[in-house]
Amino acid sequence: MSFYHFLILIIIAGICGSIAQSLVGFSKGGCVLSIVTGFIGALIGGWISKHFSLPDFFIIHIGGKSFPVVWSIIGAIIFTAILGALFPRSK
Repeated sequence: MSFYHFLILIIIAGICGSIAQSLVGFSKGGCVLSIVTGFIGALIGGWISKHFSLPDFFIIHIGGKSFPVVWSIIGAIIFTAILGALFPRSK
């Protein structure tokens, strides 16, 4: 995997993480947290889809690696909701 493939993968993970954060309504952090949320969401969503034998809807293949976009957003929503429950917003 080249540097450009990795950069594109980071951008896609950031977009998925920011979509999940905006859907949940919890955003404590910036771009880096969105990227981390997108990658963790891909892990959680991929595990859920394999565990329950669910189909992959929208997968992007970059540099020989696959990134499940829909499952990444679903997993990131779950992860962000857990973060929102653990660390509530301050008033």
